Amino acid sequence: MKMKVMALVPAVLAAAVLLLAAPGNIGFGFNATDISGFPTGAATLTGGGSYNPGTGFVHSAGGFRCTSDVGQGPLAGCSAGQGVRWDTVELRASTTFKCTGAAAEPLKTASTDADTVVLLADFYRAGDGNDESFTAQMIVSADDIAPDLAGTQNAWIQGVGCASAIANFSS
Repeated sequence: MKMKVMALVPAVLAAAVLLLAAPGNIGFGFNATDISGFPTGAATLTGGGSYNPGTGFVHSAGGFRCTSDVGQGPLAGCSAGQGVRWDTVELRASTTFKCTGAAAEPLKTASTDADTVVLLADFYRAGDGNDESFTAQMIVSADDIAPDLAGTQNAWIQGVGCASAIANFSS
């Protein structure tokens, strides 16, 4: 029995070191209105939560509403006035994106870190109950994710576009 305990001690110590070395969870909250840029559609998005880029942990959700009809991308078919909430499917390490979808717009990359979160999210309309209406990627950042465009773009919904958001991150 003493040999088994002695063999277990190094493994427990190694696990403790890994846990102590892992960065903690990062909290975030945001409010973005007039997310747009693609040929049709616009949306508002609010919410927040907590994530950990080192472990892949994420727990976040919020509200969303299409403010004009979306005709392309993962939210195609979301009409003005539709939308209730969103929740997270998974934390993504990174994604590529465009704010306008224009062929001339350079493809950009956003990566999850202490000031930016890239998520795959489910979006829900009233009447669909607990069955997601749409699934799309989204980005929220404390920083401008599209410095090549005028203004600050720090929120994005796949197939809808970008917007300036009030966004706060804390670790």
